[in-house]
Amino acid sequence: MYFTDRGIEELDNRRGDDEVTLAWLAEQLQSFVDVHPEHETAIERLATWLARLDDPED
Repeated sequence: MYFTDRGIEELDNRRGDDEVTLAWLAEQLQSFVDVHPEHETAIERLATWLARLDDPED
């Protein structure tokens, strides 16, 4: 496991059985960016990637 994977593993362990909507996730991402604006680019890239997962052009 990479150091950066620890947060992903913790998320899976703590919240892996939760069901959420994409609207809820978008709210949480926006809240995170509001508190940590220095991470806006990474969060925007993640959100765009998630939004386009099924787009065959990307």
